[in-house]
Amino acid sequence: MTSAPEERKHRIRRNRPGEPGGPPDGFFYTGLTPAELRRVPAAQALEGLDDEIAMLRVRLNTALREKPEELALLLKGLTILVRAVVAQYRLSPRASKQLHDNLAALLDQFADQFRPSDAG
Repeated sequence: MTSAPEERKHRIRRNRPGEPGGPPDGFFYTGLTPAELRRVPAAQALEGLDDEIAMLRVRLNTALREKPEELALLLKGLTILVRAVVAQYRLSPRASKQLHDNLAALLDQFADQFRPSDAG
């Protein structure tokens, strides 16, 4: 049997959460998988919201094409997109509401194309 000091000598020391080189620490990190935790430093290095806004636009476009009948889902996506744009450009509350209203009207016009007509 080996002694306690000898056992400690062979252990690999891992940095603790929050230490340089250690895993990220914080409330939101506790739910991440080990693979996601490894990607955190790359995500932290990003600046701005350009990539996120582009991704949201693509996903919203895909949802519009594939599930135009799911207006609640589309409106949630639109709301998230508007919030991201507002955050990026720091729009005033009035400009934010105008942007949201204009995009919602555009979404309604698009959805109208897929609604059955009343005449028949």
